[in-house]
Amino acid sequence: MANAWLPGFITAYNARFGRDPANAKDLHRPLARADDLDEILAWREERTVTRNLTLHHDRMMLILEPTSLARDLVRKKVEVVNYPDGRFAVQFNGATLGFKVFDKIQTVQPGAIVDNKRLSAVLEQVKAQQAAYPARQQRGHGARQRPPNNLEAPGLPSKGRAPRHGATAAPADRPQAGHHRAVARVGF
Repeated sequence: MANAWLPGFITAYNARFGRDPANAKDLHRPLARADDLDEILAWREERTVTRNLTLHHDRMMLILEPTSLARDLVRKKVEVVNYPDGRFAVQFNGATLGFKVFDKIQTVQPGAIVDNKRLSAVLEQVKAQQAAYPARQQRGHGARQRPPNNLEAPGLPSKGRAPRHGATAAPADRPQAGHHRAVARVGF
């Protein structure tokens, strides 16, 4: 339907906006054999090669192949050429350099999503394996926890504060000195 409508639209559009040229002679030159339209219409941008033989372009990292020419290009400018058909190349003084693409915006394939839906079964298997570990290897097991204070394990620092230098353990029948002040402050 659009194809049937288009010729009438072009005629009406040209009648409305078309103008006669100032010079009626056709000045277009024919395309020579040496003319490469892909090279002529390519978009070129300069990028600097890093010490790791990488350069960044369009949210991608291009990793140059470690040739002798590429190693000599560290901290020098190279040209990234985008061709009209979507491919691109890295060039230095007209010489094309080999590279690999590391895409920073990777997309997840639908097959990988389906595999992740089965993740609960794998997690259950891992949990069962961890439950079979000896007590000293299980997370949160009593054998792996520190005692809560110095009275149960003399020589280890108390939780929450550094040990006092030269302090000795207080007798069990007499309360510690700091204990009274803390109780008095609670009453306001």
